[in-house]
Amino acid sequence: MSTSAQNPEFVNARVRSRRASLLADEDYRKLVRMGPSAIARFMEEREYETEINELGTRFSGVDLIEYALNRNLAKHFDDLLDWSEGRLYDLIARYLRKFDVWNIKTIIRGIYTETSPEEIQTDLIRAGELDDALLDRLVEVDEIEDAIEMLNRTIFYEPLTAAYEEYAESGALVPLENALDRAFYERLLADLGRPQEGPEAMYVEFLQAEIDFRNARNALRLARSGADIEPAEFYIGGGELFTEAELRRLVNDRDALVTHITEDARYGKRLSSALDRLREADSLIQFEHALDAALLAYSDRLSSIYPVSVSAVLSYILAKEREVENIRAIARGREVGLSEEEIETELVVL
Repeated sequence: MSTSAQNPEFVNARVRSRRASLLADEDYRKLVRMGPSAIARFMEEREYETEINELGTRFSGVDLIEYALNRNLAKHFDDLLDWSEGRLYDLIARYLRKFDVWNIKTIIRGIYTETSPEEIQTDLIRAGELDDALLDRLVEVDEIEDAIEMLNRTIFYEPLTAAYEEYAESGALVPLENALDRAFYERLLADLGRPQEGPEAMYVEFLQAEIDFRNARNALRLARSGADIEPAEFYIGGGELFTEAELRRLVNDRDALVTHITEDARYGKRLSSALDRLREADSLIQFEHALDAALLAYSDRLSSIYPVSVSAVLSYILAKEREVENIRAIARGREVGLSEEEIETELVVL
């Protein structure tokens, strides 16, 4: 494939069409009143018809919804790569590697908790670079060390190997999961440089925002956990909002952390309404959902600056992820008997 030719106009026309079919916030309000069977029927009437019909003979209830969501998500993101050429393809492929991180984390957590391979499979999203054969072998592994060894031809092998000793000493998955995140973002930003203007500048700015918000989420999680972990071990470089020293200072002061984000010139000017929700959040889950909503709003803002660029594609990827995670949260909530109000707190809405 050519590394110089690009086709952003074609790709973004397709993306606009796909984005128009995403669920609206009022659809989620309908879904929270439905049981799993009704949710599956609702999905079948929308764009999940193919997946529901193909999987309906093997699965039912929440399992059917989970598999259909993950298969549909992978299909849409595979389409993005099929449509793209040259540099645009490269930028999208770099970002979709986030699902390799998701899948490896899911597998490692499954091994750690002795979850069955079938249950682990349910949560895999096959939209990254790791092929199906490798993922299928990984879910059958009984030891985390063996899973790491099977990744020896990937970018994650060396970081995971380096983090394994700390995991073995502490018994906590934090070092391994943090190693995956760092490897992903470091590789993502590699060779991009610091373009000052144009579509790639917006791409880098989006990635910096995602790193900033992940650092904020990690800082609050660390503070709430009470674990004796050095904050620097959670720090992911490449963002603009925090230095390592600032994260260390803010990790135990939620109000100061929120103020640091909301008063930042980059985000404060562009995200006033989204950041209001951040100030009002009174629980960890609300704080994390407010961060997710702010990142969605930020990606939309960047895509409006360069509508025919990779920024619009990234904005769509986040919006599609939000749809899948919201439907999943509703289905799981209904399955365990949560009230409508409790389920609504699990949703990311704009």
